[in-house]
Amino acid sequence: MGMRAGRRMARHAVMTSTETAPPAPPTAVAAGAVDAEKLYGLGESQVRALDGVTVTFESGRFTAIMGPSGSGKSTLLHCLAGLDSLTAGAVYIGDTYLASLNDKQLTELRRTQVGFVFQAFNLIPTLTAKENILLPLMLGGDTGDQAWIDEVIATVGLADRLTHRPSELSGGQQQRVAVARALASRPTIIFADEPTGNLDSHSGAEILDFMRRAVREFGQTIVMVTHDPVAASYADRVVFLGDGKIVDDMADPTAERVLDHIKQFGE
Repeated sequence: MGMRAGRRMARHAVMTSTETAPPAPPTAVAAGAVDAEKLYGLGESQVRALDGVTVTFESGRFTAIMGPSGSGKSTLLHCLAGLDSLTAGAVYIGDTYLASLNDKQLTELRRTQVGFVFQAFNLIPTLTAKENILLPLMLGGDTGDQAWIDEVIATVGLADRLTHRPSELSGGQQQRVAVARALASRPTIIFADEPTGNLDSHSGAEILDFMRRAVREFGQTIVMVTHDPVAASYADRVVFLGDGKIVDDMADPTAERVLDHIKQFGE
């Protein structure tokens, strides 16, 4: 059955299948999941990390994912980004369902449409800041949009540090390089996993402010996992997970509202 027939299907009926195509992703959505399930282990020791998660992430918005340890937030992020696969259900980026791709196509999608920012920076120590920023483009033999790259470098405040290697940069500067690297190819979406976890509060605030500016001024889409109510307050929306399920969804969060929610639900 083709995509046209898939569009006629109800969203709740979508599961991984070789015979039925999933419905077309809604417009103005950068990524999402439909009935996503992820199981680890077997028998009595089996863990249901994701338990039927359906969620969309709109283009041009900054979304935070929160929840207690073991709630499934990092698993959801990794499955959305194509770093891990689902047991059942579907995830998509843009109008592409990841399960429909072979390994080579998935690698290409991650390189061209997805940006990553991790807690540990993940910079190449032997490359300069500029080389690290351009690395995803270089791997694909692409020079990128130079005007855009120059704007990203200027906005992130690294113009005078481009020849420095990571060991010559502070933690905050290294993470700014990582954020600039994620932005350099103008991806469909950026996934950030605890991006300020290794930074002091001042450096963390600088990174979060820049990420928010990237959304508001550049139209970027960012989905960030965090445990910090202050970090979550920089987002436009917070999705709360608990035991592998979405338990709440908050628009226009403040640190106080997020903290109250955490206290209420014992997170």
